[in-house]
Amino acid sequence: MNTPVSDPVALRLIDREFLIACSPEEREGLLDAAVFLDRKMRELRANARAPSFERLAVLAAISVTHELMALRKQHETQEQRLSEGLAVLRHKLDAAFDENLVKR
Repeated sequence: MNTPVSDPVALRLIDREFLIACSPEEREGLLDAAVFLDRKMRELRANARAPSFERLAVLAAISVTHELMALRKQHETQEQRLSEGLAVLRHKLDAAFDENLVKR
């Protein structure tokens, strides 16, 4: 049985380094995620009084999760609108085809 190759990737968050094992195809996404999280933590640190690394990590996790949930909700709303619009168009097409068949 072949196991996927995992190479450790060094990620920096604030002033700490973490080694995370990941497959080669996950590497770029993991590095991008670390840069995003580092920016978020630095942003929070600039607005907080004496924040610990752990507190910044929790605040960043909550903030990113909130953003993700808001985007998912927005996506669901847009998907619902699109489905409704397609149903209206389908109904109009069906009506037009039915009308065309009656005229023949």
